[in-house]
Amino acid sequence: MRPFLHEFLAAAYAEYDIMIWSATNMKWVQLKMEQLGVLSNPNYKITALLDHMAMITVHAPDKKVFDCKPLGVIWTKFPEHYNEKNTIMFDDLRRNFVMNPQNGLVIRPFKNASKNRGRDQELRKLTQYLLSIAELEDFSKLEHDGWESFMDETGKRRRRR
Repeated sequence: MRPFLHEFLAAAYAEYDIMIWSATNMKWVQLKMEQLGVLSNPNYKITALLDHMAMITVHAPDKKVFDCKPLGVIWTKFPEHYNEKNTIMFDDLRRNFVMNPQNGLVIRPFKNASKNRGRDQELRKLTQYLLSIAELEDFSKLEHDGWESFMDETGKRRRRR
């Protein structure tokens, strides 16, 4: 399990709805979330789980073909709750938000868990960023590529209560 996972989700839940979107089958998404204790944690709730069936295939100009996670799936299904201004998606693959690049934030992949568990601070830093932008009216105007330097420049901001 990635360090600070539950702390990250609990802090995010105080300000945001949380959805988990995986490129695998729903059976495996549910199993993995149960094994990690994500679905039963009393400190947060998961609004929805999405799997590969909610992804679409894209034919890029460079002739590459790949699947991506179009946020329009969520925005169309729940327009009264979610839109491009209040949605942010994290993934370690930039191509997953090719349809909505302004709403995507690339995080470092968590690999070699046994070797890197003690050094991985990605979710702790991401928690600070999420809390610092919680009061903003339009996430799509942010340059998420600079999220770590945003935190260096501004520090931790006051949380909305």
